[in-house]
Amino acid sequence: MAREIVYTGRRIRVAVDTQTTLDGTVIRRDMILHPGAVVILPVLDRDHVVLLRNYRFVIGETLWEVPAGTREPDEPLADCAKRELVEETGYRAAKWRSLGFLYASPGVLDEKLHLFVAEDLTPGPASPEADEQLVPVTVRFDEAIRMCLTGEIKDAKTITLLLLWEKIRGAEG
Repeated sequence: MAREIVYTGRRIRVAVDTQTTLDGTVIRRDMILHPGAVVILPVLDRDHVVLLRNYRFVIGETLWEVPAGTREPDEPLADCAKRELVEETGYRAAKWRSLGFLYASPGVLDEKLHLFVAEDLTPGPASPEADEQLVPVTVRFDEAIRMCLTGEIKDAKTITLLLLWEKIRGAEG
């Protein structure tokens, strides 16, 4: 297999891989290489979570999302999650739980999204990056689930984390 990096951006690289199959067919695949990210569900209490109204210029829409962000080189996942939570919401969490990871679009993107739940929150000032247009909003948890099921929340990582947390907290009583 041969890999050629055809573009290097601020956070991603675009590569073209060339492979030869067992029957001699040459296959070229385009892919986006990403350093990974964290996704955080801030839980205020049993009945409330913090979501973001986040403008996404790629699609030209404001979406409901959980806080998330790209990992810096060699940054420990827990440090990245803590940093992103404070930057995007202002909250600091005393209790953290990892819920594993998922791949958002493994046909073209190698990004691993590491899922976290943040609890025992203390409010503070948010400090979003200059290119971020987001507003933290307290939402009833049952309303967030309804929004997932009716299509009001369209972001896959947010839907996954909310529904996963619903299942876990239901199992824990």
